[in-house]
Amino acid sequence: MFEKEDTSKEVEDSSRQFRTESKSQLVEKPGFIKEISNLLKEGSDGKPSDQIGETHPRKDTLDRHDDISSSGNKRKRNKEQREALQSSETVTSYDSSQLTTETSPSPSSSITEMTAECEASVHFLSHETLGENSLQLSEENEKGLGLGSDDFTVNLKAKGLQEFPKDILKIKYVKHLNLDENKIKSFNGADLGGLLGLEILSLQDNDLSSFPSEIQLLNNLRILNVSHNQLSHIPKEISQLGSIKQLFLNNNDIENFPSGLVSLRNLEILSLAKNKLRHIPDTLSSLKNLSVLTLAYNQLTIFPKVLCFLPKLISLNLTGNLISSLPKEIRELKNLGKLLMDHNKLTFLPVDIFQLLKMQELQLTNNKLEVISHKIENFRELKILILDKNILKEIPEKISHCVMLECLSLSDNKLTELPKNIHNLKNLRKLCVNRNNIVRIPEDISHLNNMLGLEFSGNIITDVPIEIKNCRKITKVELSYNKIIYFPIGLCALDSLYYLSINGNYISEIPVDISFSKQLLHLEFNENNLLIFSEHFCSLINLQHLDLGKNQIRKIPPSISNMASLHVLILCCNKFETFPIEVCTLANLQVLNFSENQIQKIPPEICNLKEIQKLNISSNQFTYFPTELCQLLSLEELNISQINGTKLTRLPEELSNMTQLKRLDISNNTIRAIPTNIGKLRSPVSLNAYNNQISYLTPSFLSLNDLQQLNLSGNNLTALPSGIYNLFSLKDINFDDNPLVRPPREICKAKQLYTITRYLQRADEQDEKILEKIFKIVANNITETNFQFLCQKLNLAISETDRSTKSTVSLSERVHQALDRWKMDSTTAALSDQLTRALTLIGAYEIMDKITALKLFACTIKF
Repeated sequence: MFEKEDTSKEVEDSSRQFRTESKSQLVEKPGFIKEISNLLKEGSDGKPSDQIGETHPRKDTLDRHDDISSSGNKRKRNKEQREALQSSETVTSYDSSQLTTETSPSPSSSITEMTAECEASVHFLSHETLGENSLQLSEENEKGLGLGSDDFTVNLKAKGLQEFPKDILKIKYVKHLNLDENKIKSFNGADLGGLLGLEILSLQDNDLSSFPSEIQLLNNLRILNVSHNQLSHIPKEISQLGSIKQLFLNNNDIENFPSGLVSLRNLEILSLAKNKLRHIPDTLSSLKNLSVLTLAYNQLTIFPKVLCFLPKLISLNLTGNLISSLPKEIRELKNLGKLLMDHNKLTFLPVDIFQLLKMQELQLTNNKLEVISHKIENFRELKILILDKNILKEIPEKISHCVMLECLSLSDNKLTELPKNIHNLKNLRKLCVNRNNIVRIPEDISHLNNMLGLEFSGNIITDVPIEIKNCRKITKVELSYNKIIYFPIGLCALDSLYYLSINGNYISEIPVDISFSKQLLHLEFNENNLLIFSEHFCSLINLQHLDLGKNQIRKIPPSISNMASLHVLILCCNKFETFPIEVCTLANLQVLNFSENQIQKIPPEICNLKEIQKLNISSNQFTYFPTELCQLLSLEELNISQINGTKLTRLPEELSNMTQLKRLDISNNTIRAIPTNIGKLRSPVSLNAYNNQISYLTPSFLSLNDLQQLNLSGNNLTALPSGIYNLFSLKDINFDDNPLVRPPREICKAKQLYTITRYLQRADEQDEKILEKIFKIVANNITETNFQFLCQKLNLAISETDRSTKSTVSLSERVHQALDRWKMDSTTAALSDQLTRALTLIGAYEIMDKITALKLFACTIKF
C-alpha cells in the first residue's frame, strides 16, 4: 500500500538548475529553437507523451526579438505569439513517468528525467519572448470573455456546450474563439459566415464526428485546433484556408491523409498524431513552408520519402509507428534539427542521416538498433541523444566529437563499457546507462565538469573512482543494483549532491565522510548489508528522505533526533523486535514504514509524531490492534495487513478517533467484524479488508459516503445490506470469494455498484411481497392458542387494547396487526427467517408447509 515517497520536488529542483544553466547558452546561440509555445501536453496509457504540435519561431521573428527599438513590431509580434500560445499544443517527446527514481534493475522506464530537463531548457526562449503578455491573455481567458489590445477573445472552455454557440455569431470582431473541453457534436445551424474575422479557433476535446464544409468561409483563420475529437474525415474545402499556418488534428480517427491539406501553402505546423494513417501522399511536398510535422502514433510502416522534400522542415515526430528503415533521401532534410522516432522497428541508421548537420535532438528509444555509425561525429550541434531500449553493444569512440552534447541516454542496451574519450564531451550534463553490463566507471569521467546527473543503476560495477569528486556540479547519482561493496567516498566531496540512490548493493559500513554531505536531501540505501543504523547518518541534518529497508538493522541511535528535517523514513524488512522509541522524536516525520519486522507493541510515545500521514506496520507480530495508533489524529493512511505476521482478530472502537484517515488496509487478518462506529470516520476513500472473516457490514458502514475503493474479497459475507447504495462514491469494489447469497456471486462478479444495488432493490421489493403473503397465511390459519405461543417466541407483548378488542375483532385481523407492529423493528429478510423459526418451535407445521410452498414458488420467479 505504501510505496517510496515521490521525489518530484527534488527532481524539479535539479531540472530548474539545468534549465537555468542552459538558458544563457541558448540565448547566445538561438539558431535552433525547440518550441515557441508551451502548449497542452497529453499523456496516453503508459506511452511517452507525444506531441500535439510544435512551433518554431521563424528567423525573422528571432531577429525582431533583438530589435528593441521597434515597439510597434514588437507589440504585434507579442500578440501573435500570445495567440499561438493559447491555441496550440506542444508535442513533448519525454515520458513524464521518467521523472521518478529508478531503483530497480528491471527494464521498466527508459527515458529519464534529465531528458525532460533538456527539453525544458530549450523551451525557455518562447516563454522569454512571450513575456508577461501571454500571462495577461491567460488571465483574460480565465474571466471567460475578455478584450485583448487589438483583438476580441471569447473563451467558452469547459462550459458543457452540446452544440456550436450560435449567439457567438452576433458578436463582431471575434478573432480568438476557444471552445475546448465541451461536448459539441456538430455545427448544425451555425452560419460560419458571421465569423469572417476569426483568426484562431480551438475545438479540441469535443465530440465532433464531422467538420462542416463551410469552414472554407473562414479566410482569415491562422490557427485551427480540432484535436481529441472523433473526426474520420476532413472536408476538401479546408483547402480554401489560404491563411492558415498551424493545424492540429491529433487524437482523431483519420485513416486517410486529408487531400485538402496539400493546398495549404502557408502551413508551417501540422500535427496528425494518434490517428490511423497508413500512408502519406507524395503531394505533401507542396507544403514548402512546413517546419514542424507530427505523425506520432499512427500505423506507418514505411518512412514516407515525400517528407525528405520539405525544405523548411526543422522538427519531425514519427514516434510510435512501425517504421523499420530510413531512406537515403533523408539527407535532403538539410534544416532538420529534431527527429523523434521512439517506439519503431529501426534496425540500423543509414549513413545518409549523418549528413544532417543541423541535428540537435535525436530520439530513438525502443527500436532494434545494433550499431551506431562512427559518422555520428558529424553531429557537431547535437545536444540530446536518446538511444534507450535498443540492442547496442558499443558506442563509437567518435561520439566524442559531438562536443555540444548535453544529454546522452543509453539505458537498457548491452553495453559493457562507455565510449572512449567520453571525457571530451565537456558540455555533457546528463549521462544515463542504466541496465547494461558496464563493469567500471572510467577515471577520466572527472573531466565532465558540467555533469549534473549520473545514472548507472542495474550494471555490474564494483567501485566508483575517487576522481568523481571533481564533478563538482553533480546533483543526482543513481548506482542501485550493482556489485558495490564499499561506499564510494568520492561522492562525499560533491557539494551539490542532493539525491543519492545506492540500493541493491553489498555495502555493510558507512564511512564517516558521509557526515560532510550536509546538502543531501534524498538517500536510498535499500537492500544492502547494513547491520546498524549508523551514527553518521544522523549528521545529515537536511535529509528529508531516508530508505534503509531490507537491511539487518535492529535498533536506532538516540542521535536520530538531530535529523529534524526528515519527512520519510523507510525501515521495512529489518530485524526490529521492538518499536524504537527514538523514532518518536522526529516531529516532522510524515511517512514511516516498519513493515515486515518482528514488532509486537507500539509505544505510547508515538503520539509525538504530530505530522505523521502514512504509516505502514504490516507483517509484524502484533497480538492485538495497537490502540496507541488511534492517537495519531493526523494519520491519513494506515497499513496493518498481516501476510506474514500474527493475525489480528478485531478492530477497536477507538479507530473512529482517527478522523483524518483516508486509506486503511487490514487485509490478511482474521477480523470478524468492522467496528460499529466506523461511520464516524470523516473521509475514508479506500478500505482493503480482503482475506478476513467478516460476516456482515454494520449500519454505520453505510455512512462512508466518500469511500471510492472497497475490497472485501475472501471473507464470510452471505448478504450485502440494501443500503449499500448510500456508498455512491464507490468506483472500485470487490466481493469475490464470499459465500454470497444476496446478491448471488454472479451479480457481484461484474464489480459494478449499480448492478448490485439494483438487484438488492428488486430483491427487497419481492421480499416485501412475499412477507406480506406469509403474514396472510399465518393470520388465516393460526389458532388462538398458537397465536399466544407465537407472540411469546417473537417477544410480542399483547396490549390491553388487543385484549379489549378480542371479542369484536377477528383473530385474523389481530394476528395481522401484531405482525405489522413486529415488522417495524427489523429488516424484511431477517423477519422471514425469524418467523419461520418461531412457527417451527410452536409446532405450526401446517402453516409451515404452506409457507414453504410459497417460497418454492417465489424462487422460480426471475427478477
